Amino acid sequence: MYSRSLLASVVALAAIGTGLAATAQDLPGPVQARQGQFQIMAVNIGVLGGMARGNSDYDAEAAQTAANNLVTVSQIDQSFHWPEGTDNVSLVGTRALPAIWENLPDVIAKWQAFGAAAEGLAAVAGDGLEPLRAALGPVGGTCGACHDAYRASE
Repeated sequence: MYSRSLLASVVALAAIGTGLAATAQDLPGPVQARQGQFQIMAVNIGVLGGMARGNSDYDAEAAQTAANNLVTVSQIDQSFHWPEGTDNVSLVGTRALPAIWENLPDVIAKWQAFGAAAEGLAAVAGDGLEPLRAALGPVGGTCGACHDAYRASE
């Protein structure tokens, strides 16, 4: 079972760790910010995915907290996170493809779709494992849609 304080600690450590790694690579602040938010998303999706796959016990409070965190992250205004020249051709340490800046409105639309899916997940995350599973798929779909178009593979 996950406690709220444990989950908050994991999220905070992920954000700090990402900031340290990015600083070590001398990445600009906007890149550090967007990588940090994606790390926070990954931690929370990991909590939810672990429950959905049966790798951890379903915990309604932890599921709700993780889903709420995703909604909160989705509400961050992205206007400062994507300045031109912060793609993987211009900088080492980012997987952002130059295609982002060729179609930034689509990137923002995909971010908004993630937010809507996160809100749908948050509406049911604490209601049981089956509703969580059903609502987690659309969240993953929105992540994949953006990654497929705009993120380089490792």
